[in-house]
Amino acid sequence: MSKYLVTGAMGCIGAWTLYHLQQQGKSVVSFDLSVDQSRLDLLMTDEEKAAITFLTGDLTDSAQVRQVIAENEITHIIHLAALQVPMCKANPILGAQVNVTGTMNVFEGARNAGLQHIAYASSIAVYGSPNQYTTDILPHDAPMMPQTLYGVFKVANEGIAEVYWRDYRLSSTALRPYTVYGPGRDQGLTSEPTKAMYAAVKKEDYHISFSGKMQFQFASDVAQQFIMAAELPLSGAYSFNLGTPPITVQHVADTIMKLFPEVTITVGDTRLPFPEGFDDSQLKQVFSHVYETPLEEAVQRTTEILRQHIR
Repeated sequence: MSKYLVTGAMGCIGAWTLYHLQQQGKSVVSFDLSVDQSRLDLLMTDEEKAAITFLTGDLTDSAQVRQVIAENEITHIIHLAALQVPMCKANPILGAQVNVTGTMNVFEGARNAGLQHIAYASSIAVYGSPNQYTTDILPHDAPMMPQTLYGVFKVANEGIAEVYWRDYRLSSTALRPYTVYGPGRDQGLTSEPTKAMYAAVKKEDYHISFSGKMQFQFASDVAQQFIMAAELPLSGAYSFNLGTPPITVQHVADTIMKLFPEVTITVGDTRLPFPEGFDDSQLKQVFSHVYETPLEEAVQRTTEILRQHIR
């Protein structure tokens, strides 16, 4: 019988992953140091959450991670737990312990339990700034030139995955999201578009501090892609960029205002130091389906969920 372990389950993508697994009738174990279920409360009722096994634990504790995987007879792992860019910068040692040592513990726990495949989160932070490349849309094999400790840690994790495939034949699939939005996205540098949607629901104006063109990915889609990645073993250590056509931040603001004409969403002049987009052709070659909800539909769904939560 299949049983899924989701690390970092109290985060945005983690909450959506629990939601979709529960909706699919899958047996799932949530593993997170946090006990704050506020993001999950946006998506699930108490009755739905009762079907999930919630475990509070520390990813940096190797013995605990091994024990959770073994005792719960885990068959699929979706490893999402990580400290984001600002937290890694503020506390580099803790960032390395969680993001790198924590990932090592997941791979080692999977190996000891006899698992043959895991899915885990990487990031477009493995790449460099736009002026380091000659194209706006980076190919899947573009050189990795991370500009943050968070990005360096993600590069290390992809290297760990390659070693575990080469030495132990433990295959893995990493997905690299870009700008994730939707209910539950309330932290991180690019969370402001979602915060603008939340403000609109409350009939409040909002200013998004950055502009430019980038790829936006609905959190629900990202979660479903991770589930598919966990269920599709590959012969190797693979990393895939998540795509979607690049759009401007102004277009996102205009889409919100189209749904909420009584509010004003403004956009700043600052451009984030990231390339415009990343080629996802490899992802589409390997996976039978790639989840890409159209922006207006995703914004409408996001605001409906947030409106229900406010009520």
